[in-house]
Amino acid sequence: MSDPTAALTCSDLVVCLCAEWCGVCREYEERFRQAQAKYPQVQFLWIDVEDEADLLHPIDVEDFPTLLLAVRDEPRFFGPVTPQAEMLERLIRSTIEDPVAPVLAHKAIADLVSRIRNRTGV
Repeated sequence: MSDPTAALTCSDLVVCLCAEWCGVCREYEERFRQAQAKYPQVQFLWIDVEDEADLLHPIDVEDFPTLLLAVRDEPRFFGPVTPQAEMLERLIRSTIEDPVAPVLAHKAIADLVSRIRNRTGV
């Protein structure tokens, strides 16, 4: 049986946008790290929205946790999620593993993916 994560690459990106003061985010971080361990070929980033406000501008993140998933430079998902490990893994499978998953046609989100890649080197 083939590995379902074999098609994932280092150009795939999962970003959690949270805030240090947020209790839900602090609890979610462990679940996020567990998913990171399951998908070592995907780049996972934890970004504090207050520490990186200039990186996120002009996008305002008001609900936590908010996830950004991208394949190469194509954003596939951006939005708040329930802080459950199963939800994160389902999103990864449906947006990153699926080669026909729709690309978000939102310039500000695509620009954010580019800024994140440029700043972090991923």
